[in-house]
Amino acid sequence: MNVLVTTASVPDEEKAAFWGEAVSRTLVPVEVAPPAGRPFEGSLESHRLGYVRVSTLAADATRVSRTPGLIARSPQAEPQVGVGVQVSGRAVLVQDGRRAEVAEGGLVLYDTARPYFFDYPERFRSHVFQVPRRLLAVPESDIRQAAGTAVTPTEGFGAVLLPFLGRLAASAHSCPASVGDRLGGSFADLLITLIAHLTGPTATDPHTSNGHLVRRVRDHIDRHLGDPELSPEIIAQAHHISVRYLHRLFESEGVTVGRFIQQCRLEACARELARRSRTAPTVSAVAQRWGFVNPAHFSRAFRAAYGMSPSDWRARRTSEGAAGPPGRACPPGAVRGGASGSAFSAAWPADR
Repeated sequence: MNVLVTTASVPDEEKAAFWGEAVSRTLVPVEVAPPAGRPFEGSLESHRLGYVRVSTLAADATRVSRTPGLIARSPQAEPQVGVGVQVSGRAVLVQDGRRAEVAEGGLVLYDTARPYFFDYPERFRSHVFQVPRRLLAVPESDIRQAAGTAVTPTEGFGAVLLPFLGRLAASAHSCPASVGDRLGGSFADLLITLIAHLTGPTATDPHTSNGHLVRRVRDHIDRHLGDPELSPEIIAQAHHISVRYLHRLFESEGVTVGRFIQQCRLEACARELARRSRTAPTVSAVAQRWGFVNPAHFSRAFRAAYGMSPSDWRARRTSEGAAGPPGRACPPGAVRGGASGSAFSAAWPADR
């Protein structure tokens, strides 16, 4: 939904309320209180880039407040993480007792789940980017820590991020839906990076944000291992992140996403083929059960990983009474069933 609202044709005594209602409908319920006795003019333009809403607000001096009462009256409203970019004029954000002064060209983070207010002491223009908090896969504690922190255009990450956000806001109205989805994903990636930047080294700890997301992705792969359509694109979509960010997560794991999936599939096949049973399924049936659609490809990958064909593996392991590889955890680089690490690594094709 694209929104374009201006107070130009609204009676003077109704302009502030009219603009406040437009902001509340488009972004999140707020109260608008301009200084008494001053004229007020405002405009709002808003567009969607995938699940990211990009808005440009321009108005005279005012205070915009997200009060506890407004939050309590809309308990079903999904919490959003917002980034305000100050194009012109100044702003002061207060949230969680933290006060951030945002100069022209700077930005600040805020969280709509908790009360805050913006003071604009003079006429201003701001770009506002909002994304549902749940889609970031970032701990709430990190968002709380980052909210109310100003970033200047001269800081290291701010110098890189702010020009991109300016161009993104300027082009949001003309982006086709497919391009908008990709740009929205890029913004989410950058917002995650910004939060990590603002919260310090603990945000990259494997037991916090990224580690938690990697565990969720691993669980998803485990549950859908038999789906031949499982791919980095499908996984990224299921976790509301970009494919690029998914690959970046697995760089720290020492394995690509496609290789991890195939490693897990091969281990599942090896275990099933090693089981003794009077009604053992065929090698082809086992391969299909675990997501391999091409028998020749499966046979080549299995031989490269375990040093023998699937049929030879089954014959040898069942005659030895072995149970195949132990419980599947699929750690990066791990090779079970007697193959060497170098042989296993050589088995992988490029990511899908």
